[in-house]
Amino acid sequence: MELSAMEPRRHSMTALFFDGEYAVSVDTETLLKAGWKTGQEITDEELHTLLQQSDTHRASEKALYLLECRSHSKKELADKIARTVSRPAAEEAAQKMENLGLVDDVDFAQRYARELYRKGYAKRRVCWELSRKGIESETAQQAADTYEPDVQEAIHAVLRKKYRDLSDEKIRRRAQAALQRLGYGYDDIRAAMRLYSINEDEQND
Repeated sequence: MELSAMEPRRHSMTALFFDGEYAVSVDTETLLKAGWKTGQEITDEELHTLLQQSDTHRASEKALYLLECRSHSKKELADKIARTVSRPAAEEAAQKMENLGLVDDVDFAQRYARELYRKGYAKRRVCWELSRKGIESETAQQAADTYEPDVQEAIHAVLRKKYRDLSDEKIRRRAQAALQRLGYGYDDIRAAMRLYSINEDEQND
């Protein structure tokens, strides 16, 4: 088949036309390296190879861009890259980033666990959120255990920040529901709220 035209597209892509009809788009850098010219005869195998090379290049570029913004778990990174390129290319890019030391699931789990605890999450919710990011259960559990604050103090911090007056029944129910969403168990919530109310009453006396 004859490469009849190459037209620039957005995001550093180039559209390829064969025998007068649009076929595919590849990243411009990969195309330039291939050295293709209009009027050149291209085989199906050559086109397939170019598409794979383009996918690999775009996946690596996307991975670096995402990691410049913030750290990612390996699975999270691969999932995001796969939105724009093939799944195999996305997973290969994520593996490459891990090999380069730019992705570290243990370090990510520890950082993310600390961040979630600062937001008031309970350990159960922290483990669940880490699992959603693709962190293995043992790694997630270790990070959650390492940085878990005192449960009662953590609940009190949430109450002080958003639900100070627990004498109001509506506020009390709203606080209970919010704490449950954060992953706290009913017994811990009840005990913490009772102690919090006692402390508040003593300070007001």
